Amino acid sequence: MIPVPSGVRVWLATGHVDMRKGFPGLSLMVQETLKRDPNSGHLFCFRGRRGDLLKIIWHDGQGACLYTKRLERGRFLWPSVADGAVTISPAQLGYLLSGIDWRNPQKTWKPTSVG
Repeated sequence: MIPVPSGVRVWLATGHVDMRKGFPGLSLMVQETLKRDPNSGHLFCFRGRRGDLLKIIWHDGQGACLYTKRLERGRFLWPSVADGAVTISPAQLGYLLSGIDWRNPQKTWKPTSVG
């Protein structure tokens, strides 16, 4: 998990992105499409066409970081293209990176009464 400092926002770029892009290409997309500063310290997430690859760019104050994650099974759940850009909480990012539906996470275990 990425150590997300307090006050940092997590942005999801809706739609799909060419996953051959590195930090320069993705930061240009942040500037032109999301109208944000890629060096602001916020996290910017991008998903590939197939939905199993995710890239996150982040400037930590010292340099640019590029994180990549590929799911072996399943796809990353992503907002529709019409939404533009979506901001989520760091907790929702944790769900997203685990392949869990970040929009409505459900508990899979319920405690039973002690008898």
